Amino acid sequence: MKKSTRPTTVSVLRFSRILLAAVVLVITSAGCSFTPTRPAPNAVNPAFIPPTFSPTQIPSPTPVPTEVMPTSSPNCVNALTYLEDITVPDGSAFAPAEKIDKQWRVENSGTCNWGKNYTLRLIAGPEMGNPVEQALYPARSGSQVIIQLNLVAPAQAGNHRSAWQAYSPQGEPFGDPIYIDIVVEEP
Repeated sequence: MKKSTRPTTVSVLRFSRILLAAVVLVITSAGCSFTPTRPAPNAVNPAFIPPTFSPTQIPSPTPVPTEVMPTSSPNCVNALTYLEDITVPDGSAFAPAEKIDKQWRVENSGTCNWGKNYTLRLIAGPEMGNPVEQALYPARSGSQVIIQLNLVAPAQAGNHRSAWQAYSPQGEPFGDPIYIDIVVEEP
């Protein structure tokens, strides 16, 4: 008797089950080893389309404040702490009428912010070609700043000291005085 080479229904069913089990096993295995990736922070999602606004929906710009320094509380305390001479160490020698760029590093060590109504005033010695009252450099409480005066050495030979003091808007002196101490040489 001759064997049939045609597959039987039972063998086709067995093959289908094996094939189905293999597919399920591959899918399950692939699912277990899959590691999802997170998008980077602030990454742009290509599927996201930002909303568009009609011209009537565009927000108006925020107004810019006109006051540079925020106002201090009414009970704030004014203070200035001298830190160092930046230029012209004490005892520096200059020729008569020589131009001097004097700079001091100071700290606003109080709780008030120095604004446009704060001044620096001459309290002793020659003005050295400078106005006796001028605006104090604005500074927030706790910040360090450089105060600069463009001076001219006196015409007379000898030792010269010019001292300056900070004043509040109410006209009250405060903080450490700052000064320049120079020697003008004989011509």
